[in-house]
Amino acid sequence: MAKAKTVFFCKECGTESSKWLGQCPGCRQWDTFVEEPVIKKSSTGPSNRGISAQPVLLSEVKSETESRLSSGIGELDRVLGGGIVPGSLVLVGGDPGIGKSTLLLQTCREIVNKGKRVLYITGEESKGQIKMRAERLGAFSGELLLLCETNLDLIEDVANKHKPEIIVIDSIQTMFKEDIASAPGSVGQVREATGALMRLAKSTGITIFIIGHVTKEGMVAGPRVLEHMVDTVLYFEGDNYASYRVLRAVKNRFGSTNEIGVFEMQGSGLIEVKNPSEYMLNGRPEGEPGSVVSASIEGTRPILVEVQALTSRTNFNMPRRTAAGTDYNRVNLLMAVLEKRLGIQLGDCDAYVNVAGGMRITEPALDLAIVTAILSSFRNITIKSNTILFGEVGLTGEIRAVNMADQRVAEAAKMGFEICILPQANRGKIKAPEGIKLIGVKNIGEVMEYIKENR
Repeated sequence: MAKAKTVFFCKECGTESSKWLGQCPGCRQWDTFVEEPVIKKSSTGPSNRGISAQPVLLSEVKSETESRLSSGIGELDRVLGGGIVPGSLVLVGGDPGIGKSTLLLQTCREIVNKGKRVLYITGEESKGQIKMRAERLGAFSGELLLLCETNLDLIEDVANKHKPEIIVIDSIQTMFKEDIASAPGSVGQVREATGALMRLAKSTGITIFIIGHVTKEGMVAGPRVLEHMVDTVLYFEGDNYASYRVLRAVKNRFGSTNEIGVFEMQGSGLIEVKNPSEYMLNGRPEGEPGSVVSASIEGTRPILVEVQALTSRTNFNMPRRTAAGTDYNRVNLLMAVLEKRLGIQLGDCDAYVNVAGGMRITEPALDLAIVTAILSSFRNITIKSNTILFGEVGLTGEIRAVNMADQRVAEAAKMGFEICILPQANRGKIKAPEGIKLIGVKNIGEVMEYIKENR
């Protein structure tokens, strides 16, 4: 008997090779090639030869604004760009137990309660387990169809028969096609299964949500081509020990990738956090050195966060530096600016910087808050609780302008802050809202002088 022909695929990027390679030439990752049998194409069926595709002029194409369907969850609609686009393929990834299935089941409940038909397909749980979770989330008054199946050929038949508006696949790693010899979850199966679902969505107009497992690095398991094939990629982030969850879009063909949705995990499911600033500042200490508040922008939404810093003398030759929620290298750079421009000796001090609440923010507008928090802890100076700061710090100690400063100031005024320290370049372009005083600064020396005079 002739040996079945096989090829090797990279698990990370999908690069194909006729032999095993230690390092992938595409993504440069080590030990990622796996052996897969060659997919045999059927020789039967109609041939497309002789049928020529005719191009059309762009000017002749009618522009159509896609009609979106509201998911009933405002935070999810925000991340999707305004709602669910019919015929789109959406990939939802996240750590185990983070709430992916809960979020999509809640979405199914909201949609079926509007009179739409939804097909929920699971390859990991039984119908009884789905029923238990559904009872915990609330009442379902519409038609939610459940199907426990992993064979994609049978799933396509059911979809064509019942014609639902929404299909949820939980999860893509459990799906398989019979004409592929490899096991479910392999590179070939995941790629072909996603391709089949994409063709189903585009040909029927059904919106399909796919749940994807993630690797230990936090990436969606399977070949990287999986993310390229879908229309939208959403990541559900958050710590298992924290109650909040953040839904972030890393790819979206129908909207911005800068928006985030914030949820809180409770016993009855995921609850939308309408005001993330209030949620992040809840429990903030007042009158303690090393604690300041800054304004960050996530998409078009301003979010106020607390930045904490702690400096202490070290007994070792090399001081320790730790950063949680922000870039570690950026913290080291800002500490070097403090030493050079203000003459503060931090070389014999351990330094710990934390963005409270578990948020991870890397935008430069947080620089001024980090610098001020480190100075506050080092000098044991208390920053008034009604003060907020934001701005980018350059290598010469200058405070540079940031984008969307007016939205940051408006959010600070809404949350009751009375003093806002911001770059001088932004100060002249903003009209101060009622109840808040704007103070423009040009360098970190001016910030330090103001804090000393008004502590």
